[in-house]
Amino acid sequence: MAERTNQQVYPLAPEKAHPRSDEESNAVSSDELRRKKRIKLATYIVAFAVFQVIVITAFALTVMKVKTPKVRLGTVALSNVNNNTQSFDISFTTQVTIKNTNFGPYKYDDTNVTFTYQGVTVGQASIPKSKAGLRSTKKVSVTVNVNSNVLPNTTSLVSELGAGVLTLSSHAKLSGKVELMFVMKKKKSAEMICTMSINLSTRAVQDLTCE
Repeated sequence: MAERTNQQVYPLAPEKAHPRSDEESNAVSSDELRRKKRIKLATYIVAFAVFQVIVITAFALTVMKVKTPKVRLGTVALSNVNNNTQSFDISFTTQVTIKNTNFGPYKYDDTNVTFTYQGVTVGQASIPKSKAGLRSTKKVSVTVNVNSNVLPNTTSLVSELGAGVLTLSSHAKLSGKVELMFVMKKKKSAEMICTMSINLSTRAVQDLTCE
């Protein structure tokens, strides 16, 4: 009797699977798409950061930059002029203007505007405590009387009165604070130095310069 041979049959090992070319293409395209998205996102972030820096810098250089207000004398209107070859007594009205170019109000304390002849005070007027609004000009009307009562009878004074043109100087200094964003306060002093020439014949100011 022929012996039956028991033989175990082993299945053949499957061939190593290889991705199809279209699958490889799709995977590469997906990776490339993600890479492009990351680059685009990074570009947006950098652009936004640069924009923020530009905005903050512009804000700091304009809105947050504190400038010193300017104080000047406005139009001078003479109301009374009495003079001779040795003395004078003159009354006039004028405006003291406080120009504030800041993005916040300028609050200043009361002070005086002084009028002098060759360094000697011949008259003054008071400027009350107040404020100049943001980016605006405050106008303060004052009435002044100047006279030669305290002046010595000098040659220069006699010469000017004889020529009919009297030169006076004026000075004022405001001390105050500029308030920004209702939080930050910066001390600023505004100073005015003006010179005016009064024509005694025409009863008018013929020249007024301020610095």
